[in-house]
Amino acid sequence: MVKSLNSSGALRRRLLDMGLVEGTKVECLGLSPAGDPIAFLIRGAMLAIRGGDCKDIIVDKM
Repeated sequence: MVKSLNSSGALRRRLLDMGLVEGTKVECLGLSPAGDPIAFLIRGAMLAIRGGDCKDIIVDKM
């Protein structure tokens, strides 16, 4: 579950637009063959997010 976003600017806006707001359930579906990006299930949609962008997403393990 998303606890907070520590990013700013355009990246923060893009993550919020994807539905990554506080309390959103996030499920990791797997890595690409090269290891980046990472596939996530967010609000019923599969989204790929680069590892560098994921570092600013704080999650609480359920």
